[in-house]
Parts: sequence; C-alpha cells; structure tokens
Amino acid sequence: MHPRLLKTFLAVARTRNVTRAAGEVNLAQSSASDQIQALEAELGTSLFTRSRQGLELTPAGEALKPYADELLALADEARAAIDAAAGRTAGTLSIGALETIASARLPEWLADFQAAHPDIDIKLKIAGSGELRRQLGEGEVDVAFCFDRPGAGEPDERFARRIVAAEPLVLIAPPGENHTDVDLAALAEKRFVATGTGCVYRAMIDRAFAEAGLDGPRLAAEVGSIDAIAGLVAAGAGLGIVPRLAVAAALDRSEVAELAWPGPVRSAELVMIWRRRRVQPPVLKLLLAAMEENFAAIRSADARPRHAVSFPS
Repeated sequence: MHPRLLKTFLAVARTRNVTRAAGEVNLAQSSASDQIQALEAELGTSLFTRSRQGLELTPAGEALKPYADELLALADEARAAIDAAAGRTAGTLSIGALETIASARLPEWLADFQAAHPDIDIKLKIAGSGELRRQLGEGEVDVAFCFDRPGAGEPDERFARRIVAAEPLVLIAPPGENHTDVDLAALAEKRFVATGTGCVYRAMIDRAFAEAGLDGPRLAAEVGSIDAIAGLVAAGAGLGIVPRLAVAAALDRSEVAELAWPGPVRSAELVMIWRRRRVQPPVLKLLLAAMEENFAAIRSADARPRHAVSFPS
C-alpha cells in the first residue's frame, strides 16, 4: 500500500467526497478516483459506499483507517530518522497559525529563524484552530500556533504543546462615547459582537463570562473575523472581548477604545503545538530548539491597557 494511496484514502474518508479530497491532496478528481480504485483492487474489497450524505466507509474501510494513519506516521518517522542519521538540516518546514498570530506575532521571529537557517524553506499556512489541529494530525503542517481552548475536554495525546505567551484580553468599545464605571452585572446587559460558536475567540468570551459567574453575552452579531469585530464595534454595533494583539492596529488608530475587562479571566494562552513522534524531523527540532531559547521574542511586551477608559453608560 503506497503512502500516496493511503493519504488519498484518508482524505476521502474525512471529506466524504472525492472532489474535495482531491483538492486537499493536490490531485485532479480523476486521479484521486483512480487511486481509490487502485487501493481497492490491491486489497480486493470496496472501501466506500455511496449514501445521501456522501461517501461512507464500508466495514473494510473502517478497519483500514487506523492502520492507514499509523502507516503514514511511520513513513514520516522513517524519513525523519534517515534525515537525522545523515545529518541533514535542510528541508521544508510547514507552519500553521491563526491569521491574527501569523500577522502580529510570527513575522519578525520567523524572519530571524530563516536568516539563521537559510537552507530551511518555510511555508506558513493560515487557518482556524480546528482546521490547524486537523492539518497537524494529518501531517500537513509540522507545527501550529493558536490560542489554547481551556475546558475543551481531554487533551489530544497525539500532540505536544508549549505555552509561548499569555496574551491580554481587552474589552473594546466604540470611541468617543461618554464613559462611566460599571460592574459585571451591568456588563452582562450590554450587547457584544463575537465570532461564531466553535471558534476559539468565541470560546474566550464565553469562558470570560462563565468565570465571572455570568450567562453568555447578549449578541449583537456573529461574524467570521476579528477585523470584522473591530469594524462593527467601531461603528457602534456593540462591544467585543478579544486578545489585544488582534486589535492593536485599530487601537493605535483610535478606531476603538480599550476598556479594562473586570472579569477574572484576563489573558489567553498562545500555544505552539506539534505531533509527538519517536523521531522528530531535524528541521522541526531546530525550530523547537530555537523557540526554547528565544520564545520571549514573541511575548506580549506590555500587559497593561493602552487608551484605557472606563465603561460606556
């Protein structure tokens, strides 16, 4: 069973659609279909059956899936062991990150890393936190930078993690309003702009309210990006709770006002996550070693509010 056939098989199993799977593994739809047929011919059984919801795994496909995962992981480890034995430090390093982190925290540090290791090609992929973990599990990225999601259940034992920074949470409001102090109970009556349920940023605001003993925020709107939150808050749609790094530019331009969030949860942990392996690829080992020595370079330099004002009445 060739690894490329197994990779295509897992993509079809995940997407339940050959066309979408082909896009994920960079194949034409016909080539992806041919690979599935070749794998079925090799194994002498059907791996998928069609349903109204898409392609479903047959019992044989369900039996193959965990072995396919393990075989691909072993192939990666074998390549890593050979590279390490040969002393190779060149190669490609695929890094995944939330858009906010990629634009606000990583550029300078990654530029320094690349300057120190010019033989390593860096690929930076932008995605949401759930997609980043999927890509990490499937080996599409070597390491991911995202915000931790406390209370999300048992940690995934496939992954190792390291806290890179504690990013302050800020409460943002439209600029130019009259401001008076308010307690948490009054805050719960305000309307908020937030990302949708399931997003790590939404988990932050829900946790902040829960830890303060409050019901979830009253929503003025659910939007798909931090930039949209800042824009809607600036226009007067409501308030927002976000990591400061996500709205630093808007704060500097005085498009939104920064308020002191009075709840007990004051920061979000920025974490680096990578897959546990018996042998790590040499390029990833270099990155992890560099992060161990220099991760303070992407810490928040100042946790104190800027443009701090009291709460709008």
